[in-house]
Amino acid sequence: MSTIKTIIVEDSRLARNELHELIKLHPDIEVVAEAENADHAYDLINKLQPQLIFLDINMPGKDGFELLEMLHEVPLVVFTTAFDEYAIKSFEYNALDYLLKPINEKRFADAVEKVKTKINQTQTTQGPLLENNQIFIKDGEKCWLVRIADIQLCEIVGNYTRVYFNDNKPLIYKSLNQIEERLPQHLFFRANRQQVINLQFIKSVENALSGKLIATLTNGTEVEISRRQSVLFKDMLSL
Repeated sequence: MSTIKTIIVEDSRLARNELHELIKLHPDIEVVAEAENADHAYDLINKLQPQLIFLDINMPGKDGFELLEMLHEVPLVVFTTAFDEYAIKSFEYNALDYLLKPINEKRFADAVEKVKTKINQTQTTQGPLLENNQIFIKDGEKCWLVRIADIQLCEIVGNYTRVYFNDNKPLIYKSLNQIEERLPQHLFFRANRQQVINLQFIKSVENALSGKLIATLTNGTEVEISRRQSVLFKDMLSL
């Protein structure tokens, strides 16, 4: 495994220094940046695309949870905080671990192992899917076994992706990029930054302003195809 790109998000310089000392014991963790607040962290995460963030919860201005809600692509998250009251809420945000300050070496090492296991699982088990493959989708108490070819549309909703199939549209906690990587490229098309559409469900296409296109799906949903993607769409379908 190559080094794991990491950003420390922590308003306390002392706490950042302590994390650096713990990370030195794990050469496979590479700190590429650090931020003192959520807004700075937001810019760094979008620019550097880390695999992991060590995230404090209580910070001046926006807290750690608000930072996660701002992001379209959410890295693996290990919360670091002096308070245990947010533990349950942290796992609602799919946090990989929750470390209470002061953090001891053994507890930190356990969190690093969780990170490495998660990355290994992602790299080894998630390959491309075929249109007749089925995937399991769970949203709250509801569950579906869905054929890939039956998915009409995927779109970003905060930290989640909404998946449209039949008359259902559950939310799943994966980024749109993660989902798109596994979808058959001949069947699905990235219409814009927010949406991926199934070409089989396009009912009609109309010209829009500024060189864009509007695709209407069979379920009545209208999807704007960005100017750049409209050029690719026309070339692909020889329009």
